[in-house]
Amino acid sequence: MKKINRFSSRLTQDLNLPASQAMLYATGLQDLDMHKSQVAIVSNWYEGNPCNMHLNKLAHHVKKSINNYKMVGFRFNTIGISDGITMGTNGMKYSLPSRELIADSIESMVVAHYHDGLIAIPGCDKNLPGSLIAILRINRPAIIIYGGSISSGCYNKKKLNIVSSFEAYGKWLKNKISTISYNNIIKNSCPGPGACGGMYTANTMSVILEVLGMTLPYSSSNLAISKHKINECLLSGKYLKLLLEKNIKPKDIVTNESIKNAIVLSIALGGSTNLVLHLLAIARYANVNIELNDFQYISKHTPVIANLKPSGQFLMEDLSKIGGTPAVIKYLYKEGLLNGDCITVTGKTLKENISDVKDIDFKQKVIYSISKPVSKNGHVKILYGNLAPEGSVAKITGKEGEFFKGVAKVFDSEKEANDAILNKEITKGQVIVIRYVGPKGGPGMPEMLKPTSYIIGSGLGSKVALITDGRFSGGTHGFVVGHITPEAQVGGPISLIENGDTITIDCVNNTINLDINKYEYKKRKMKWTPKPLSCNRGYLYKYYKTVSSSSTGCITDNI
Repeated sequence: MKKINRFSSRLTQDLNLPASQAMLYATGLQDLDMHKSQVAIVSNWYEGNPCNMHLNKLAHHVKKSINNYKMVGFRFNTIGISDGITMGTNGMKYSLPSRELIADSIESMVVAHYHDGLIAIPGCDKNLPGSLIAILRINRPAIIIYGGSISSGCYNKKKLNIVSSFEAYGKWLKNKISTISYNNIIKNSCPGPGACGGMYTANTMSVILEVLGMTLPYSSSNLAISKHKINECLLSGKYLKLLLEKNIKPKDIVTNESIKNAIVLSIALGGSTNLVLHLLAIARYANVNIELNDFQYISKHTPVIANLKPSGQFLMEDLSKIGGTPAVIKYLYKEGLLNGDCITVTGKTLKENISDVKDIDFKQKVIYSISKPVSKNGHVKILYGNLAPEGSVAKITGKEGEFFKGVAKVFDSEKEANDAILNKEITKGQVIVIRYVGPKGGPGMPEMLKPTSYIIGSGLGSKVALITDGRFSGGTHGFVVGHITPEAQVGGPISLIENGDTITIDCVNNTINLDINKYEYKKRKMKWTPKPLSCNRGYLYKYYKTVSSSSTGCITDNI
């Protein structure tokens, strides 16, 4: 029998470590257990957020599976900050930085305690990439089990999701809906456990993890409250033991080809622009060279075939009903867009995993065929120009148009922009500029879902553009450009824009430019001084001191 307690035996078998063994016996281990593999089971449980509130229940099923397969499972928790709850508040500044805290804490626990393998159970947006970053750093056999998507809410016979509540605010202020309707939309948007239901960031990252090969098939489309999610947990022990026996490690799975698969699938499904930020970081820890221009190239050659929110009509629960993520993977593989030879946590290749999956029937309206796509090219655009010499990320599906030229309306914080939109100070033809909200300027690069939701809710969606050195929620839609680098806090060109300047955004030629002459640009640059930070101690200050730019994934150990 192959040794599968490669690491834990250091603690359980070494006669020079009696205290270690004494403490393990105190946890309830018996003599036989001291010869078994030890598996860390980490969940991002937090009972104050629907995305995370059920994860400890899933961890219970995982531990049962680990024990059934003659291994020892030890559960622990790490943090899970809610993007939805913190959105539009100063709490959102902690969202992206929490990815690093999650990764650091998982790495610390697993390495310090000599666990042989790991099963991670993430729920909300940053939980998923944070878990994978840790897994890649550790590089021991591991599986990720996505906590699953929420079911849709309902009011007045209309399906609801979390973005419905944001957009309802703008409609209410415009007297498009009553106060009663507004309150009922809020109360019915989220009916129970699970991550936000559209192809927002959590579901974008979940399909990425599945096609990367780091989850079992169907993990991304098994809903949070379903027997399929429980069955997935109960199968986890079987496959983790297989990985231990074959010594298949995460860096064997997350490769150049599997990351390219991830970009293709997430673009085909209309995923969040956060996929760029997180995959840049993931690639770095997998020792894979992926850059912004790779996203540009793949997006140009990948059609969007999903009619999923925020730009489309449907939710993950609808995708689940027509065959789930494996059905889409199989279709894209058969069309030659995915590499099927990549190994996965089942010990099989991607194409072996989908061999028995039923083909998609295109009579449904959730997934379109490549011959009649939602869009012939991907919605992720990497724009360069004198406003973004190091790049920026746009989410353009085509329905917003592909060109916008307008007059700048500048705000040095999200709150100022939100107030202006709600006070009807924004007019047709303007380019809203929100700056000093980048990774260093925030600090923390908060998401701009509130302003974009207010724009949509106020009926300005096709009439204005918004650009920022911050980032966008997966729930964002409209003519928006984020991740502008260099950011304002370090003196990037976005810091030099003044009210009334003309800005041109061209998503055909992938450019974003400020229309001023070189003399005026130089004059403004000489006058510029850094804006004082909103903090000078604590975690956000440490993040400010260590974080890299968004064009390199906002990593914090960029040596």
